[in-house]
Amino acid sequence: MEEMDGGAGGLSPETLGGPLASGVQDPIDRHEQPRSGVGAYAPSPGPWRKEQMMRRFLLAGLVLACALAAPRASAQQVEVEEFTLDNGMTFLLYPRYEEPNIIAAGWFAKVGSVNERPGITGMSHFFEHMMFKGTTTIGTEDVAGDGEFRAAQTRVRTRMLEIITNEQYDRWRSGEIDDPWDASNDTEELAELRAELLRLMEEHKGAIVNNEFDKVYTELGASGMNAFTSNDITFYFISVPSNKLELWAWMESDRLTDSVFREFYAERDVVHEERRLRTESTPTGIFQEQFDAMFWQSSPYNWPVIGWTSDLNSYTLEQAEDFYATYYQPSNLVGLIVGDFDPEEAKATISQYFSRISPGDRPVPPVVTLEMPQLAEQRMFAECDCQPQVEVRYKTVPFGHTDGYALQVLGEIMNGRTGRLYKTMIEGREIASSANASQPLFGPQKYGGYFSFTAETKGDASPEQLEEAWYEELGRIQEELVPERELQKVKNRVAADSFRRLQSNFFILVQLGLFENLGGWEHVNTTPRELQKVTAEDIQRVANQYFERTNRSVAIYNRLEGSEPEDPELLAIIEQVGPQMGQMIRRGLAELEDATLEQLNAQLQQMNQAMESGQLPPQMKPAFEYIEKKVRERIAELEGGE
Repeated sequence: MEEMDGGAGGLSPETLGGPLASGVQDPIDRHEQPRSGVGAYAPSPGPWRKEQMMRRFLLAGLVLACALAAPRASAQQVEVEEFTLDNGMTFLLYPRYEEPNIIAAGWFAKVGSVNERPGITGMSHFFEHMMFKGTTTIGTEDVAGDGEFRAAQTRVRTRMLEIITNEQYDRWRSGEIDDPWDASNDTEELAELRAELLRLMEEHKGAIVNNEFDKVYTELGASGMNAFTSNDITFYFISVPSNKLELWAWMESDRLTDSVFREFYAERDVVHEERRLRTESTPTGIFQEQFDAMFWQSSPYNWPVIGWTSDLNSYTLEQAEDFYATYYQPSNLVGLIVGDFDPEEAKATISQYFSRISPGDRPVPPVVTLEMPQLAEQRMFAECDCQPQVEVRYKTVPFGHTDGYALQVLGEIMNGRTGRLYKTMIEGREIASSANASQPLFGPQKYGGYFSFTAETKGDASPEQLEEAWYEELGRIQEELVPERELQKVKNRVAADSFRRLQSNFFILVQLGLFENLGGWEHVNTTPRELQKVTAEDIQRVANQYFERTNRSVAIYNRLEGSEPEDPELLAIIEQVGPQMGQMIRRGLAELEDATLEQLNAQLQQMNQAMESGQLPPQMKPAFEYIEKKVRERIAELEGGE
């Protein structure tokens, strides 16, 4: 995920370099851009790229995840107009005028890690990166030279791949080398090819206008251009002034018709760094990846969204082009516009620009491999530099299944300061610093669902104590009907918080897109009503049906001997926001260690913009203030060192 904020204002159409109403043309006034370099084929990306990754993880993940975790609306109706172009691309339009002169606009592809296979795991996420590299029009001022460099790099990389997957893999299998991808194990020919690829990448920088796609938007008043990839979806979005809707239509249709996969081989280093920050450098990241692989036996949910390292190393341009032609065809795309706009004018603009995308010439392959029933309990024990914690996870139902509503309400009964987990584990027995139980609403949920209990210890308590306390609470649900007063209190809380999730163009846009991908945008209206229908008998039934011992997988995390206890202030914040959000905060804090002064100051600016924009959920304010303090401490540390 990447950063997000609001935006307003903008320039008149005349500044765009042409009369926009007269046809499909480039609504851009060309400016000379600085030719700063981007990271080459090396272990670590350059400063600009690290800044982008910081903005992605430290800021956006917290805001977006918090917004999506908010309770569902129970009364408000979202009235969406839907229309489909002749090429098969569908658009959802929702005019609202609470935020004058601002539009949240975006589109998504119905593709995620679930659509991949061994050999190309992480391809969906890699494409999220590729789609910001520009087009023939944007991203270079030397089209011919750009193409020649890309072709030369592909030739060299293809030969390198042949050597690695044949000769180097043979050497690895025989025990001669420990890693076929490690440059220190290169043969003479492979070393020469690697040096040649590095040279081509370095020279290619002269033909690239770095980050021009974002600059065009920003200079014309747009903000928050970003994207995220999950198991089931790849989503691109931005906020634009109302009078720049045509700019958005041109920019997005241009990259859907004319994307150029420049820096294809250099970008995998950026994703490697992203994987290191998100997974390998966090205390529980690798173990959570292993737990997912254990939990999902046959489902394609069992590999990570970012992909396996060996797959990321071995992508070919041919595979990428085939993937793009399959999953980025109009029939597999949905566009969305939410905010201050005229629907009829918007439809005319959309038709003018997006109709130029050619219909796909192949069917989108269905996901056919379903998860096998679990017949025995699974357990994983890990030691890490972390607060001792536990996760107990059960296979349940995919989105749209009627039992999903009762499972979601069951989670609401357990959570919050008035919930059962807080009263018994946190406030009562004081064995947990945080505890949460939920059936995730948005993913992975399209082809299989799960219910998860997570908790972190407090004081001298052990993860096993938290696990047993969970079974006690679960037993009460299984044996006794939830009192009507308690159930109604939970439903009232959901209703009272309903408008919080529908008060922003951006958050409405994201919800509409996620629901549309899962089964239809209408669920933004129907899901809240279905939650209100859940009875105590429904809750007791699903608790007995799905929470069996043979259907559960348990992960126990103990503190690695010699590691330092966590900051009590951070633990208090995690107690408020929950362990899942806590992991995102910890991930963001870990990124600070690798940041430069320039990146840290940029991060402070981004955080201030998020807080001032009003898009920051109130419950996240303590977390942001804590992170801000840590950013300032790191700045002071670096300045003192200098």
